[in-house]
Amino acid sequence: MTNSRAEREADLRTYYDNEARDRRANHLPADRVEHRDAFISLLQQEGRSSLVEVGTGPGRDSTAFRDAGLGIRGIDLAPESVALCVEAGLDVQVGSALELPFDTSEFDAAYTASTLLHIADDDLDTAIAELVRVVRPGSPVAIGVWGAETTREQRWGDPAYGPPRFFALRSDDDLRATLARHGTVETFETWQSEYETDLHYQWAVLRTA
Repeated sequence: MTNSRAEREADLRTYYDNEARDRRANHLPADRVEHRDAFISLLQQEGRSSLVEVGTGPGRDSTAFRDAGLGIRGIDLAPESVALCVEAGLDVQVGSALELPFDTSEFDAAYTASTLLHIADDDLDTAIAELVRVVRPGSPVAIGVWGAETTREQRWGDPAYGPPRFFALRSDDDLRATLARHGTVETFETWQSEYETDLHYQWAVLRTA
């Protein structure tokens, strides 16, 4: 099911290019907004001013970071999402979570929501290592993904937007174990989907060494 990274990314790019404007019009779930805003408060309390978002989508979270007075830069795989971000005045460029186009220790913090679930298990350590690389030592990294009781791969999506997207759904134990290889897991919370599904959302704040 995994296919090659290039094939997975091509399918994701097509899907999210076609869906970007519709996604921008949708509201983010209340639980995600609550945890994002708590992360903003953490950054403000620690006097952190610069942030990178990996997987910006059409810019809903990045806009909130900017409006909170944070210097926000970001990347997204889908050019149409990036175009919408730029249209909104955000500093976002096309890029992959596996090869971040930023300098080492460039930011005070990092944030990624519903993006690393598109990264295959074999590449997850690389993606997390990239997040850790671009932030300064001791920085917080917020990571949100959909997970499942048992780790598995799956594909789904609305065929109106393109080919079904690749998802790597991980159990809480498996995700925590991977994160712990890259720093201290300060926060790990979950909540159930608002839809009838066996998935739940996993939210973690990783503190780099």
